[in-house]
Amino acid sequence: MPMYEIVTNETDETHVIAKRLGSLLEKGDVILLEGDLGAGKTTFTKGIAEGLQIKRTVNSPTFTIIKEYMGNMPLYHMDVYRVSDAYEDLGFDEYFYGEGVTVVEWAHLIEDQLPPQHLVISLYHEGENRRKLHFQPVGARYEALCKELWNEIISD
Repeated sequence: MPMYEIVTNETDETHVIAKRLGSLLEKGDVILLEGDLGAGKTTFTKGIAEGLQIKRTVNSPTFTIIKEYMGNMPLYHMDVYRVSDAYEDLGFDEYFYGEGVTVVEWAHLIEDQLPPQHLVISLYHEGENRRKLHFQPVGARYEALCKELWNEIISD
């Protein structure tokens, strides 16, 4: 499977990429965010939300596990870092196969509950404001999504 990688030098660059991704997402898309602590997973989600035309302030659902936002379609933002039992039935399928887009931070903690096709985005510190982003599509939908996103990024 192809992997896409980009390095950003400012938070705004990362935000623009996430916003573009958000504008390309469709009902049922699942985005998994992994990487370094404090590397910008929630910031990336804010960009996705802006791409989905969500007007509310997006913040980490660390203690609530799931937050829902409405834009041109729902955004289900999950932070499963504090899920104590990976097999606990929290109704994840209702979100993954629901009417909106699902973004999961620390998704590896519920790996067995994830849908078979998704997009994994890993964010890593490369310096104070510099980030390395790895996009790993799993499935044809996400391969096409990455190609479309890359075409947009390159054309700028």
